[in-house]
Amino acid sequence: MTANLAARLTETLPAGRIIEDPALVAAQATDSSRHPAPRAELVVRPRSAEEVAAVLRVANETGTPVVPQGARTGLVGGSAAIEGAILLDLTSMDAILAIDVAEGTAVVQPGVIVADLQRAAAARGLFYAPDPASAEWATIGGTIATNAGGMRCIRYGVTRDAVLSLQVVLADGSIERTRPATVKGVAGLDLTSLVVGSEGTLAVVTEATLRLLPAPGPARGVLGLFPSTAAALAAAAAITSGSRLPSTLEFLDDTALRGIRIARPEIPLDPDARSWLLAVTDSLEGADHDLDHFSAVFAEHGALSVTRADDEERLDDLLAARRALNPGLQVLWGDATHGDLAVPRSRLAEFASEAERIARETGAEISLAGHVGDGNLHPTVVYDGSDPVATEAAHRAAAELLRLAQSLGGTVAGEHGVGTLKLDDVDGELSARLRGLQREIKRVFDPRGILNPGRKL
Repeated sequence: MTANLAARLTETLPAGRIIEDPALVAAQATDSSRHPAPRAELVVRPRSAEEVAAVLRVANETGTPVVPQGARTGLVGGSAAIEGAILLDLTSMDAILAIDVAEGTAVVQPGVIVADLQRAAAARGLFYAPDPASAEWATIGGTIATNAGGMRCIRYGVTRDAVLSLQVVLADGSIERTRPATVKGVAGLDLTSLVVGSEGTLAVVTEATLRLLPAPGPARGVLGLFPSTAAALAAAAAITSGSRLPSTLEFLDDTALRGIRIARPEIPLDPDARSWLLAVTDSLEGADHDLDHFSAVFAEHGALSVTRADDEERLDDLLAARRALNPGLQVLWGDATHGDLAVPRSRLAEFASEAERIARETGAEISLAGHVGDGNLHPTVVYDGSDPVATEAAHRAAAELLRLAQSLGGTVAGEHGVGTLKLDDVDGELSARLRGLQREIKRVFDPRGILNPGRKL
């Protein structure tokens, strides 16, 4: 099939767009989940919506699966290869087409790196709010596909909140725009929001019109070190229910701190501290009052110490521990599962308590860390992968954490997506009827099922 497929594509695409070398195709087979993936047929690197359309027309006619890819920083296998698929690498479509100060918008192609857009917007006195941890590598298209979040969601929302309009290519190769790029617009159904977060299963995004905000003030923050997880989460709850909302509210527990002390001993962390909570403000006005308020809340909830960062350089120092989370967890036992669940903020303390129970019953070591400002935790089970008993206990604990989140009214997929790795877990929170409706929607968009089949739904 490869020769025939390549020949069909060669007839419709400019030279240099198709990659057939098995080694190069294999190099693009996986995403950051490192989940083993089968062999795709070939890679295509289009440079325009018209070229994407040409690829999809051939794929639709031949029934060939298509896997849209960006930087492949995803963690759930959503952009990994499918047997016999075309890997549609959109990273060459990387132009920032326009930044409109009057409208407060940016028009970009899907291969634009998130951080590059943030810098380009800042140079015009504007602000692109979505800020996933992988912003220096992740593409706009990838973050739209997964509806990515990040640390600033408590104030600014997720990627969907920044998307005004999309140009998409449908499975049959037709090019459409989901809606005008106006701030308001309710004609027809909201197909823009439907495509955002659909993980490439409904359409291929080839251009996005994104909302830009006025530049915020400089980021400043307060760090509290606490004697327990319960104390830190109580302080977090007091802040999120208060009148001064931070732009970021991040949490680390005792297991995370233990690993960070090993991996980054130069980071000053009180040896008596059992949890870490950082509140950040970027308010243009009233930032000092924000910091005073956060400091007072931390003290009221028994913080062992409260450290204030009145400038971005000092705040960067405080963030060093949060950035060292993954290296710290890796040094504890060598292997780790990575969670991405979310629960209602009012149930975070209950989730943490039940996670301790799961750790005791399974014998696994669980770290809780993440974006407590919006209830999105990244629970990590650390274990020795060379020990079969420890490995089994770790994966059992990880599965129980997902079920726990759902039982508390939460979700197994807060911001990383579903991909293939969490596909079975969705049954715990969506009824058979709802999943059926979603599959019917996919059939309307993609009757032959060529777009990222077996993912998301």
